[in-house]
Amino acid sequence: MSTEQQLFAESLESVGVETRRVPPAGVTDAIAELLVGDTVAVALDRDDVSIPDAVTVDPTPAELHAAQTGVTPAAFAIADYGSIVLPSTAVGSELVSLYVDHHIAIVDEQDIVADMEHAFDRFDREMPDAYGSAIVATGPSATADMGSLVTGAHGPSTVGVVVVEG
Repeated sequence: MSTEQQLFAESLESVGVETRRVPPAGVTDAIAELLVGDTVAVALDRDDVSIPDAVTVDPTPAELHAAQTGVTPAAFAIADYGSIVLPSTAVGSELVSLYVDHHIAIVDEQDIVADMEHAFDRFDREMPDAYGSAIVATGPSATADMGSLVTGAHGPSTVGVVVVEG
């Protein structure tokens, strides 16, 4: 495991994110282990990994509203923050990560960058086609606006990350 991958795993653990590191053939099972209730997903743009059959891919608004878990690919991850980057898309696929109680992100291990400086290099190269924005998510959604910490107020209350080896 590279230094960036090790730092990413440690950063995820520090913010309470459950992580699985698996080869492409293990992605379906890793996702299945993290699922909670009805699940929706964004299609993964690769042939060597798949989403469990019970998951609704490219959901309707009603299916998204009813779902407890959302599965999305991440464009890349930022090791020192334990963050995942979810670009905006024409169909609004980033909503699958926001409107659910549980989010599962899929990221390739070679797409883990060391720090924010390297992340901005990736943004410059890859995000012009991302409809002008991306979500940089670090752990479960949390706010302390009212004096006490509340998780899940503005997004998922739990997050899982599947790191795909190779």
